[in-house]
Amino acid sequence: MTKLQNLRRDAGTFALLAALACGAQAATTLIYCSEGSPEGFDPARYTAGTTFDASSQPIFNRLVEFERGGTRIEPALAESWSVSADGLVYSFKLRKGVKFHSSDSFKPTRALGAEDVLFSFDRMISKENAFHKAAPVSYEYANDMGLPKNVARIEAVDPMTVRFTLKEVDAAFLANLAMDFASIQSAEYGAQLLKAGQAAELNNKPVGTGPFVFKRYEKDAQIRYTANADYWRGKAQIDNLVFAITKDSAVRMQKLKAGECQVSAYPKPTEVELLQKEPRLKVLSLEGLNVGYLTLNVKKPPLDKLEVRRAINLAIDRKSLVDAVYQGAGVMARNPLPPTMWSYNKNLPQWEHNPEQAKALLAKAGFPNGFETTLWALPVQRPYNPNGQQAAELIQSDLAKIGIKARIVKYEWAEYLKRGKAGESEIGMFGWTGDNGDPDNFLGNLLSCAAVGGSNYGQWCDKEFDALVTKGRRTIAVPERTKIYEQAQAVFRREAPWVPMAHARVFTPMSVRVEGYKMSPFGTTQFHGVSLK
Repeated sequence: MTKLQNLRRDAGTFALLAALACGAQAATTLIYCSEGSPEGFDPARYTAGTTFDASSQPIFNRLVEFERGGTRIEPALAESWSVSADGLVYSFKLRKGVKFHSSDSFKPTRALGAEDVLFSFDRMISKENAFHKAAPVSYEYANDMGLPKNVARIEAVDPMTVRFTLKEVDAAFLANLAMDFASIQSAEYGAQLLKAGQAAELNNKPVGTGPFVFKRYEKDAQIRYTANADYWRGKAQIDNLVFAITKDSAVRMQKLKAGECQVSAYPKPTEVELLQKEPRLKVLSLEGLNVGYLTLNVKKPPLDKLEVRRAINLAIDRKSLVDAVYQGAGVMARNPLPPTMWSYNKNLPQWEHNPEQAKALLAKAGFPNGFETTLWALPVQRPYNPNGQQAAELIQSDLAKIGIKARIVKYEWAEYLKRGKAGESEIGMFGWTGDNGDPDNFLGNLLSCAAVGGSNYGQWCDKEFDALVTKGRRTIAVPERTKIYEQAQAVFRREAPWVPMAHARVFTPMSVRVEGYKMSPFGTTQFHGVSLK
């Protein structure tokens, strides 16, 4: 389908949205051109930013949260907390009077309490939980971080106080609770769904405490929300929030210029300069806490051979790739951590582009004539990769020069992630934006043994690396943790389970009418605190 056909296809939908934006509600209706459909609306089940933008950010809250536009942890549903001297017990005093949303199918009879926190976490970490049994899904983030193994118990000290007891110290535990997966659900709503045999509806008809109330979702078209009049931080200045799902970047930019949306996701680097010249638009930018990479699935021969993985790293011309795809808005990656992250190992060498050495390694591995494989191309734009198809074509060409015939495959985004988690990819294109400012969020979530079956798409489980990551998680002092994580990155470099590609700068274009918007260092999109003049 051409870009013009895309525009025509969406004409009916956006005629209504544009009318809202230009009519009596011009100051209170904001349309966001998002890049893709969410996987669902239960944040505990997913790790993708597209899903968090549509679910956890507008609809839910966490016990603690990161300040808007920053990395400082601040009180949220918990108004205060304390940590025991041994670092194993975390106690949270809940905020009084926080109301859950009402919907056509649920009317809450009480405010937030300890039982809601217990329900939200116990269903993730206990397979014996009744709701977990009724909706037996993978709670990927909780599993990747080892919460089921490390949380000894969660208990209600009183109706408004919750206590977490850990088996071992987790230096990132508080920051982890500020992440999207830790959103607090209504135990009352969960019980209603369980009684009706509809536990799966928690993922389709979300009820939270956040700034916006979910109203309607049309896959690949739009999501509609209204402001929560009872929001504990104060009602949002936007009465109606609309996510206009628009996968093509060029179409998003056309809609932005035409006033059919006021904020847009992820322009391509080549579009940024043109957008900056538009008098009715402005473009915010931020150094991204991210990494774009290729996973080399070690469970898929011949990628299980170290020589093959190293050969692929040597075959890819990273400089040309970054120059062509990121257009000056990215830098070459060498580590799984971005260079702005503390504990980044700057002493490790960059993989040089050396096709002849790559061929020699393939021959040593028993593949003098190369082999055939598949290369998964990222199907949506993400902060860490502005053009998955172009990147895949360049990588395909580089691999062909050493005899590796890579067939490019693509799937719809949710299917792409689902298949990736199931270990189906051979060479897979993925990426990550940090969620909490801690190195464990990259090293543990993406490369640990516990993350196999989750965000460890390459199925790589290295005992030495895993032991270092675990040790880092159990160590409080930052200088000691830094040394541990530097060692872990050295193991990663030696074993080559990825091809680190790039770290990207992130841009958010919007109408000059938008006020109060703050870009998050964690890549999330937030609309509470935003207004239209």
